[in-house]
Amino acid sequence: MAFVEFEAKDQIGILTINRPEALNALNDQVISQLDKVLDSIDLNTVRCVIVTGAGTKAFVAGADIAQMSGLTKKEGESFGKLGNDVFRKLETLPIPTIAAVNGFALGGGCELSMSCDIRLASETAVFGQPEVGLGITPGFGGTQRMARLVGMGKAKELIYTARNIKAPEALEIGLVQAVYPAEELMAQTEKMALRIAGNAPIAVRACKKAINDGLQVDIEKGAAIEEGLFGSCFETKDQKNAMSAFVEKRKHDPFVNC
Repeated sequence: MAFVEFEAKDQIGILTINRPEALNALNDQVISQLDKVLDSIDLNTVRCVIVTGAGTKAFVAGADIAQMSGLTKKEGESFGKLGNDVFRKLETLPIPTIAAVNGFALGGGCELSMSCDIRLASETAVFGQPEVGLGITPGFGGTQRMARLVGMGKAKELIYTARNIKAPEALEIGLVQAVYPAEELMAQTEKMALRIAGNAPIAVRACKKAINDGLQVDIEKGAAIEEGLFGSCFETKDQKNAMSAFVEKRKHDPFVNC
C-alpha cells in the first residue's frame, strides 16, 4: 500500500501522507516511503511542494505509538535517526515546501509541519508535542525546530507541558502563517504555491538556501552566504530576462529555470 502519495501539476507537487485509518500516524514504513518520494521529485519541473494528510481529521497525528511502545534504547535511537534524517531531507529540499495542516499535527506531525518552509492551517488544526506525557522526548526535531520558530521560552512551555494548541494560538505565536476554513485550505495553499512557482525558480532556491544556511551562522557569515548567492543569480537567463523586461517596461518572458 502507498502510504505516501505524490502528484505533480502546474509546476507544484502535492505530497500526501495516506494512512487515514491511523490518522496518518508515522511508522517506519511511512517514513521510508516519504524518503523515497522526496528522492523521486523532479526538481527541474516541480517548483514548490505542498505536504498534507489524507482525510479530514489529521495532518499527521504523530508517530505510531503501538510501534514505539516496545522499542529498546538502541531501537529508539535508530527510529529517531530515521525520522530526523528524512525530515532533514524535506527541510533542505532545494525547492520551497508548504505544509497544509488539515487537522491534528501532534508529535511527529507537528515536527513534519515544522520541517516545511511555510505552514498554513485549517481552523480545525491542532498542534502539539505531547511526548513527555508518554515518557519520551520529541524525537524528529521538535526540540530544535520549535525553539527556532516560536522562541525558546514558548517552545519550552509547550514541550514541557505537553499542551496542545489550536490554530488561532498557533498563528498568534508564529507557528503558522495563516489560518483558513477547512474547505478553503487546499485552494489557498495551492494559490500560494502557484505564486511561488511563478517566480524565478533559481532565485527562489537561492533565497531558501540563504535563509536556511544563514541562520546557522553569525550575521557576518550569513551576509557572505547571501552575497555569493546574490551574485550567482546574475549568471542566469531568468535574471537577464526579468531585468531587461523591467528596464524596457514590458512583461518578462516565462522563467525557464536557468
